Amino acid sequence: MQPNVHPPSAMNHSRKTFSLGPVSWLTAVALSTASVAAYSQEKPAALQALEKKGVTIVGKMAAPTGLTGYAGFMEEQPVALYVTPDGKHVIAGTVFDASGNDLTRAPLEEAVRKPMSERAWAELAHATWIADGRDSAPRKVYVFTDPNCPYCNKFWADARPWVDSGKVQLRHIMVGILTPTSAGKAAALLADKNPAAALNAYEQSHVSLNAKVLSSGHPKPLDDAGLKPVATIPAAVKGKLDANERLMASLGFQATPAILWRDSDGALRMKQGVPASSLSEVLGPR
Repeated sequence: MQPNVHPPSAMNHSRKTFSLGPVSWLTAVALSTASVAAYSQEKPAALQALEKKGVTIVGKMAAPTGLTGYAGFMEEQPVALYVTPDGKHVIAGTVFDASGNDLTRAPLEEAVRKPMSERAWAELAHATWIADGRDSAPRKVYVFTDPNCPYCNKFWADARPWVDSGKVQLRHIMVGILTPTSAGKAAALLADKNPAAALNAYEQSHVSLNAKVLSSGHPKPLDDAGLKPVATIPAAVKGKLDANERLMASLGFQATPAILWRDSDGALRMKQGVPASSLSEVLGPR
């Protein structure tokens, strides 16, 4: 099976959810527009100017009297925008009331959760990944995987009951970030005539020894196990790996395995590293 191709470590176990989280909030800075139109029921010119700069406007949200609130996001970061009555300026940031209560976080999160989740899920689907499991599996789980990552191998092994039973398909978005040979090995897997079989054989060959190494408390990168790193990665393959790494960074991950799935309500969930106790949360009932 060929990898899913579309054209244009530190290894911790901290939980990551697709919500506002620790975002870099902009302070209340007025952003003037080059050309100002009279405020009307249409989207103000100030917002249109921000859209041209890459801000995605989701829709209106609650705002204090005198301002019109809009929810948006840019580069996977939510942002609250408050338009002045004349429509000439936008204030980006958090609004507090006289008691110090945050009036922005809840309505902003509610407004952007679904559109940001849909956009992220679509980007994952259009990334370059290797399928692990049946296409008919009801649950799809995306995994940013480095071929030298021992915790990626552990997750691969732990997920076998769900994958083998047809309940889950893992979609390994290959990256090369852990060691100097990571990119070459990821490239070798993507370039293989049967990437799914090659990845399966590679991961399976490490399960027993890697489990012993991890239990010792001294994790180390996986060895080659017959997978020869590509010395000079072809430009086309390098482009796919680079795109995967940019996507991983845009979602706020810095280490592997980074795992994304949809829960029973269809909401996008994310986790970096998966302890055995959390497998059913990610993979569903066994």
